[in-house]
Amino acid sequence: MLIEDEKIYPDCSVEIRIVDVGGLTKPQLSQKLDQHSILLNKYGKQLLNDERFIVSNTKQSLQTVELTVRQLGFSDGATTLQLFRRANELGLDCCPVELGPYLRLQYLDQPEIVSTHISEERKAPSGSITIASEALTEDIDFPKGFYLRRINDEFWLRGYLADHLHVWSPHDRFIFCRAQLLLYEDQEDVLKGKE
Repeated sequence: MLIEDEKIYPDCSVEIRIVDVGGLTKPQLSQKLDQHSILLNKYGKQLLNDERFIVSNTKQSLQTVELTVRQLGFSDGATTLQLFRRANELGLDCCPVELGPYLRLQYLDQPEIVSTHISEERKAPSGSITIASEALTEDIDFPKGFYLRRINDEFWLRGYLADHLHVWSPHDRFIFCRAQLLLYEDQEDVLKGKE
């Protein structure tokens, strides 16, 4: 198991999901979250209600990859900028911020992991999965994105604050999107065969 944890993407075991995104208005999306008893913290509500949080009218399917900071090659942790750069070099993209609510609605078998550590300084909350997305603003008091968590059998869509100096722990988990080129690779092969 330790050896597997030391492998770097794409040579490591990762969780891949297809997530359907788009097609709902903001009020419809909020209503769906309510219908599924999804809880939001104050930062999650702030993100969802902000005018810069844009929803797509068009439905699309995104392929996501869940991996740890260590699986991106950072055994001592890394800043958000370092993580995003490395992921990009490996063919992964940041997710649209809109992915957060849709992934929360579709990922209802998230395990509940409760930490026994009293202090988790410089570490994301235990059992959480942060969705890698570009910040909507540089304002340090505005949430940078969403993370998913299951606590006491309740599902949360939470927003978080982190400045550019924050170092993520090697065990922190992130969701990235596969680059569109990789997402449609099989379709391109089919098209080439028809030419």
